Amino acid sequence: MRGADADARAEASILAFPEPPVRRRRRYVLIGAGITAVLLAALFAVLFFSPALEVKNVQVQGNSLLSAEEAEAALAPLLGTPLTLISDADAGELLAGRPEVENVKVAAVPPSDLLVTITERVPVAVLQNGREFLLIDEDGRQLKAVGERAAVALPLIDGGTEAVNSEVFSTVTAVLAALPQNVLAQLDHASAETLDSVELKLSNGQTVFWGSSEANAAKAKALEALLLVPAADPPVKVFDVSTPNRPVTR
Repeated sequence: MRGADADARAEASILAFPEPPVRRRRRYVLIGAGITAVLLAALFAVLFFSPALEVKNVQVQGNSLLSAEEAEAALAPLLGTPLTLISDADAGELLAGRPEVENVKVAAVPPSDLLVTITERVPVAVLQNGREFLLIDEDGRQLKAVGERAAVALPLIDGGTEAVNSEVFSTVTAVLAALPQNVLAQLDHASAETLDSVELKLSNGQTVFWGSSEANAAKAKALEALLLVPAADPPVKVFDVSTPNRPVTR
């Protein structure tokens, strides 16, 4: 009995010291980290897998050559995909087969819309292919076909689709690509017999002698300025911008 009483007195005499502040803070940090991890996992699940954020509508902007209907049909595989999982590359791959499209950007419009902004290649001329006319860019890439010449205000490059194989083709298209849209729309034909003899024919019958494809930007500014000059009497037949700092009319 005395031994038991001694043990009881010994246990009763042991003091309970408070938990050290460092250990308590460490325990709180661990608890907080665990709670944060759970919350982040829940947020991740909501953002990436919640049906509430699945794409239900695709909006397209920036397109003119490619119709909205064609673009939306090509992008249809993105429907039902969570917005957070769609990248520019995903949309770009679906439109990669469209020659009109140069670049694609996507933006989420929560809760369920995807905005796709299309940057199209710029047509600079048309080629005749049988009864249709092909819009081409500076590289000769065929962007779109139209049934009537008057459907597009762009110059025609003679030679049909074989014109792209000519040694002067890239020179002519480089000249056309340098022209502002308001000048390009006034052209009817573009041609060159040599690399140094590019000529442009305006829709009103006037001729532009351009020369080589050097100093294209300066020549484009000179021509644009000349076209703004009031009509003379007799009217100008030829605009010579082959030397852009000294353009000549005759």
